[in-house]
Amino acid sequence: MTTTTASATATPLPSPRRASGPRAGLQQGRSAWGGTAILLVGAAYCLLPVVWVVMASTKSAGQLFDSFTLAPSTHLWDNVLDLSAYRDGIFWRWMLNTALYAGVGGILSVLVSAMAGYGLAKYQFRGKAAAFNTILAGVLVPGVVLAIPQYLLLAKVGMTNTYWAVLLPSIISPYGIYLARIYAAAAVPDDVLEAARTDGAKEGRIFFSLAVPMMLPGLVTVFLFQFVAIWNNFMLPYIMLGNDKLFPLTVGLSGLLNQGASQPSMYTSVITGALLSIIPLVALFLTLQRFWQVDLAAGAVKA
Repeated sequence: MTTTTASATATPLPSPRRASGPRAGLQQGRSAWGGTAILLVGAAYCLLPVVWVVMASTKSAGQLFDSFTLAPSTHLWDNVLDLSAYRDGIFWRWMLNTALYAGVGGILSVLVSAMAGYGLAKYQFRGKAAAFNTILAGVLVPGVVLAIPQYLLLAKVGMTNTYWAVLLPSIISPYGIYLARIYAAAAVPDDVLEAARTDGAKEGRIFFSLAVPMMLPGLVTVFLFQFVAIWNNFMLPYIMLGNDKLFPLTVGLSGLLNQGASQPSMYTSVITGALLSIIPLVALFLTLQRFWQVDLAAGAVKA
């Protein structure tokens, strides 16, 4: 018996027409130029105030309002000296206070965020979902809303008008805990933790010796966000502090700005102080960005 098998040939569906040749290159060029134009507009919007501060800080009090806005001058060093001489250099006291609030508060916030995020990501316990949802709700609450309740609580224990009045509320960051939880779930393998437990390692050693190094790029991000938030915070220290020797830069420069209404010469000091307050943030970002570069390179090698 002979069996004949008929093979059916399927007719391919017509593929969508794509532009080719010079027309395709023209379309891609227009798309690239459009995206570049949007980025340039966004960059100009963000950088133009910084350029204005740099240019204005080089001018004398008389030139500040009489010369072209973006024209530089030669009085930057004189303005720095005048600012440093104001009330025996209280500006630098404000700078040190701000570094203390942002540095210590950022480090403690990273520690709390890392522990809480790691626990939410790697442990199972009753009420875990409710706790995480509460933290998410905390992300949506503006810090300004909490300033008055925090002031009333700290006033009850006599801690207002002290360094602790600014440091303690800065330790807890719902957004930092959320980021740490997301990063811990993605960067810390469960197999590594189980292997460490099998070898007899305690939970504390597992966290600090294994989890923290794996979470380091994410924790650097949490630290940078919290550092910048505390550095730029105005409302909390404005409510908590009454002694100007405890002021951060934001509150101190605001007081100088208010004096500018009666003493126009103070405007140059305020602008110069604003310029000096930006420098530590730029230096911190340039220092910490290598952690993100290392993380991206490691991911590329693993891929």
